[in-house]
Amino acid sequence: MVKDSAVLDGVFHALAHEARRDMLRRLAGSELSIGELAAPLQMSFAAASKHVKVLEDAALIRRTVIGRRHLCRLRPEQLSGASAWLRFYEQFWDARLDALEQVLENPISSNPEETT
Repeated sequence: MVKDSAVLDGVFHALAHEARRDMLRRLAGSELSIGELAAPLQMSFAAASKHVKVLEDAALIRRTVIGRRHLCRLRPEQLSGASAWLRFYEQFWDARLDALEQVLENPISSNPEETT
């Protein structure tokens, strides 16, 4: 259980930064080099490499070194634990959204004369 918790903590830590979420989104389309991951984010190779290391430590990506190129590939299976954790809590926000929908569809008037 502790190992599972550590894995989940690593995934959520990796997902906590906007740049890393963007990298994962783009890696869903194809394998990219660290330079290609860095370019649209306007960050240095060194900064991008640090983000890639966080994603790699969380096992969300696999990095392959070919000569001087570091190619990254998405490992989506690691997201399943985070998805399952979020799905459990979905019941709570679904109930609240359903209640909000009811209130919005059937507003209660604060003026008692309007209800008669």
